Amino acid sequence: MSLEVDISLGLGTLGLDVSFDVRPGEVLALLGPNGAGKSTVLRAIAGLLAVDRGGVKVDGVALDDEGTGLFVPAERRPIGFVFQDYLLFPHLSALENVAFGLRARGMAKADARDRAAEWLHRMGLADQASHGPRSLSGGQAQRVALARALATEPRVLLLDEPLAALDAGTRREVRRDLGHHLASFPGMRVLVTHDPVDVYALADRVAVLDAGRIVQTGTIAEVTAHPKSRHVAEMVGTNLVTGTVAGPVLTTPTGARVVVADAPVGEVFAVIRPQAVALSLAAVHDVSARNVWPMVVTDLDRMGDRVRVALDGPLPLTAEITVAAMAALSLSPGDAVYAAVKATEIEVYPA
Repeated sequence: MSLEVDISLGLGTLGLDVSFDVRPGEVLALLGPNGAGKSTVLRAIAGLLAVDRGGVKVDGVALDDEGTGLFVPAERRPIGFVFQDYLLFPHLSALENVAFGLRARGMAKADARDRAAEWLHRMGLADQASHGPRSLSGGQAQRVALARALATEPRVLLLDEPLAALDAGTRREVRRDLGHHLASFPGMRVLVTHDPVDVYALADRVAVLDAGRIVQTGTIAEVTAHPKSRHVAEMVGTNLVTGTVAGPVLTTPTGARVVVADAPVGEVFAVIRPQAVALSLAAVHDVSARNVWPMVVTDLDRMGDRVRVALDGPLPLTAEITVAAMAALSLSPGDAVYAAVKATEIEVYPA
């Protein structure tokens, strides 16, 4: 019992060729940059795009198969879809938006409205039932879209960047609520995002998509610990250094030197977690911090009580510090700082 996806299709300049499965109760995150094909995958699963090869199965039942010409239309698939911009009908109330999917599947109007009212109550939106989408907040609109997708009792729930349309102040609260609703859904869930925070908060497993291909899969801990490319490392929010180890020193292709501990000799990957990067305004003299580099702050990104600091220098890095530490250092883009990392905080594995 699972969602099985094995599809190829061409769409403009994108050549998509992916295979994966999702188990009941699992959230798989498709993580990747814009244009990687993430939304295209969801649309193919939902039956909004025809595939050129392969097909989609839910609980062993084929939904499309180019070999036999089978193609189950979107409205007959056991799939709910939450679109990036929610796509609520502006001329319909919240209640009628939720009832729409039910009526499209043949449910009587009165029954559809009753079930829609039940779902709005579950989402804490009973008092918004008669309101149109334009009068809803971003978080409320997202919950209406989620209610519409879940009201049909699908086996598969697809979510395309469900938090992207929200401002930063709203996103954290809505992410928490979304996690609660996903946890109560017993089917298979596929979440598209480009934000590693969404993956950490909501997903059980991640598939990294780039240029129409899945380049790495695993739990977020596995992918974070052993990213297979700098691009993957950047997407999952960690630092990946490549180079050659001789003795206790890793030398990068640009000539930067990194002191490491217990590292294999030869070509390696080294993971430096942002939380392991300490920042100071003066060079650190702590003998345990054997790596100290002069850096320039290029960007600051606050996430709750943490701040991710992008650094440029001999070894470009991202550090993660507390808001209090940022205030104490009075950091701004363009500031000169020193970054220090203990050799024992660096995980090295063969390339």
